[in-house]
Amino acid sequence: MVSSARKSSLETRSARARLRARRAPYYAKVAKGLRLGYYRGVKGGTWIGSRYRSEGSYETISLGNADDHLAADNIKVFDYWQAQDALRKWSEQQTLIDEGLMQAGPYTVADAVRDYLDEIRAEKKPEAVRNAEIIFNAFVLPELGEALVSKLTPDRLTRWRNSIAERPRRVRTRIGAAQAYGDAGRDDETRRRRKATANRILTMFKATLNRAFNAGRVASDTAWRKVKPFSKVDEAVVRYLTGDQARRLINACPEDLRSMVQAALLTGCRYSELARLTCADYNADTETVAIRLAKGRLRHVTLTDEGREYFDRWTAGRGATDHVFLRGDGGLWGKSHQSRPLTEASRNARIVPYVTFHILRHTHGSHLAMKGVPMGVIAAQLGHADTRMTEKHYAHLAPSYVKDTIRANAPVLGISAEGPVKRLVRRGSPVG
Repeated sequence: MVSSARKSSLETRSARARLRARRAPYYAKVAKGLRLGYYRGVKGGTWIGSRYRSEGSYETISLGNADDHLAADNIKVFDYWQAQDALRKWSEQQTLIDEGLMQAGPYTVADAVRDYLDEIRAEKKPEAVRNAEIIFNAFVLPELGEALVSKLTPDRLTRWRNSIAERPRRVRTRIGAAQAYGDAGRDDETRRRRKATANRILTMFKATLNRAFNAGRVASDTAWRKVKPFSKVDEAVVRYLTGDQARRLINACPEDLRSMVQAALLTGCRYSELARLTCADYNADTETVAIRLAKGRLRHVTLTDEGREYFDRWTAGRGATDHVFLRGDGGLWGKSHQSRPLTEASRNARIVPYVTFHILRHTHGSHLAMKGVPMGVIAAQLGHADTRMTEKHYAHLAPSYVKDTIRANAPVLGISAEGPVKRLVRRGSPVG
């Protein structure tokens, strides 16, 4: 750790008060070629930094006000020691710029967002880039876009995170119309969901700032490393369909959607994975389906006898490059094409809340867990990177020694509500 430079005439308010006001600053040498200056004015003083460049030239920077009359906050008002720290950080940043390891000039959050989007266009799918743009435009740029990344503080970022959690949910709005919002409910589940949303946005924003730091565009990542996500807000109860509900939903689906719903229930695949599935991806010999480019990976989904029979039927007599699932008009299934017909099928099947395609995936995983399938096997089937996500969603459904023991040995208390009930009457009150 670098030791601070001592200068008795500048270290305290009282010492600086004895200095006479003048146009030239009072300097303290902090390191070789680095000086901390103090301007003594009539109404208080300010700190400046001075750094030696070459051939007798110096570059200077205004660091902020001295704590002559106001308490130091290490943001706009600095005591002597804080001013030294700010000077060293600035000098380190200038050195990185001189060496070509850091971008010169002011670097704003908007700059960091622009650089992040430019970089992920070569790494992620267009849909992921579009979703990132929507999130940045809605939640980051309006409040933080003009802020310098180097000036971000943990307090400001925490307040921004909290403001997202306190807003009502945004709902789909017609292009050009004012943004519409859902009901600003204050129940525990609504608050949990808003905090979970804030966590996801914070994670994406941190990834943006980390890229800027790793690329040498900013000198420190301390500010956002100190901001933590809300805890215990991602523990939603996983919803799944019973066998009866699944059959009712399938019967209520139009013919083209019915096969997609059946495939989702039999494989646990995502909608996008099924939409791009070709006949060549089905291997009748191994009774598996190859899921390609699922989050950048390849996995093989194992089929049951029922699943194999369906895929035999869906791929019979078709070419290897043909898509397994097509819409009724012969077109490919695209983004959100399944939403309205699935909602209508849910309504006709009298399933409330209405089913989303992701619930079909959860149904597959949940029924595997209830049958005692190990978490590692379920993770492989669903394409989870490890078992943490699988355990989070499905571990509570798996058979366990604790549950079996309690159900086998818990006492019967005889507290059934059945039988005659006599109303209690307070002593001395009339019976009416």
